[in-house]
Amino acid sequence: MPKRTRAGALLAIAVTGLTAALAGPAAAAPKAPGFLAAADLPPHPSSSWTAGKVTAGVPEDTDGDTCLRALPGHESAWHRDFRTDLDTNARQITVVLPDTRAAKELTSWLNKDMKSCAARIEQQDPDTEATGKDYGKLAVEEGAHVYGVHTETSGGASDVRLLSVGRDGRTVTVVNWAQLGDFRGAPVKAFKKTTTAAVNKLH
Repeated sequence: MPKRTRAGALLAIAVTGLTAALAGPAAAAPKAPGFLAAADLPPHPSSSWTAGKVTAGVPEDTDGDTCLRALPGHESAWHRDFRTDLDTNARQITVVLPDTRAAKELTSWLNKDMKSCAARIEQQDPDTEATGKDYGKLAVEEGAHVYGVHTETSGGASDVRLLSVGRDGRTVTVVNWAQLGDFRGAPVKAFKKTTTAAVNKLH
């Protein structure tokens, strides 16, 4: 059996170090884009907003959301939930796509989802009356669009949502605001400011 020499041992250490250097550092976890803060949400008349942590992934309950069908399944995604002490809540979901082409495609699908959401709700649940509104585009980065959806069940439950989708490069973000009530209580002007802030904070 050959005797291990000091020179041989030093050579082995040098080769190991060179291999590690060529391999480079371990891949770091992708960094989350910038997110809204509680102060960026539309002011609530009687309760302050509380922001949750920025969490990796698309929330599981998004799978059943007919207004956001294009979101589930994306890997490089993060979300943040917001709440008040009363009946109002909000959520931001952001996805980083491989390139701008993929980001444009996701934005297009989300616009279609939001625009046709009310009609699909009525198709899926004949006991619910749904109305959708298109509040138009916003001139921020590569653009954003704001929508509204009001639903009322045969039992009298009434809910209103404001939704928006915006893009900056290959990053797409969605903001969702919801509360009990109808369009009369929806802070559309303030929500547009929230959407603009969401897109501006991405990078």
